[in-house]
Amino acid sequence: MPVKLRVDPAAVLTAQTVRIVPTSTQIDSRAFDPNDLALVTNAIDRALCTDLSDRFKIVAMNQPADLIVHASVTNIVATNRSAAATSTVASLGGSAALGIPIPRLPIGLGGLAIEAEAVGEDGLQRAAMLWSRGANIITTRARVSAVGDAYSLSSGFATAFSRMLVTGKDPFNRMLAIPSMQRLRASLGGDPKYDACKAFGTAPGIPGIVAARLGLPPAWTDKGVGSTLRGGAAR
Repeated sequence: MPVKLRVDPAAVLTAQTVRIVPTSTQIDSRAFDPNDLALVTNAIDRALCTDLSDRFKIVAMNQPADLIVHASVTNIVATNRSAAATSTVASLGGSAALGIPIPRLPIGLGGLAIEAEAVGEDGLQRAAMLWSRGANIITTRARVSAVGDAYSLSSGFATAFSRMLVTGKDPFNRMLAIPSMQRLRASLGGDPKYDACKAFGTAPGIPGIVAARLGLPPAWTDKGVGSTLRGGAAR
């Protein structure tokens, strides 16, 4: 998992408020359905908003903030939908017959690369991360969508970047932490801690977990953005 990062601990630890600029993309949008790309970028924003809410107050796009966070998708490796469908059938059938989880077939795996930064009100960069990860046969469930793996991997980026801002430290040199109650509530489809996060909609919750188990496309259960209009970043 290639990662490069830098963080100014003093600056991020004294910050109290965060504004999230909607995630943009630097890839050829013609390679993917625009709705699928929007689903991935919104999943990144929603996860960032939820995870950062553990310590920061998240404010709306038109409000001042101590830190302004913006991520950009620099690459998506498409998931092979035929391979994903075959993996799902094999996994479900094998699990039912043998009673044990069956690994995904090691073909057609997707990936995701993101760069992100947090800047202060003065415009100076306070933290930055270059992050990329590919799906694996054990922990990434196959989903029959070109962005299935990118969608699934988005939460891993959000967790790492948010932990860096919350702690002011390298997030990969720490033990895994138990999710807070507000994060658990949001992951199950509950309302976010701050109203500003409603701009990114609510997580699919239990239906989303079931859909992932069955290998269904994320779009079947994730309704995307909330009622608040998004602005300030091109898709």
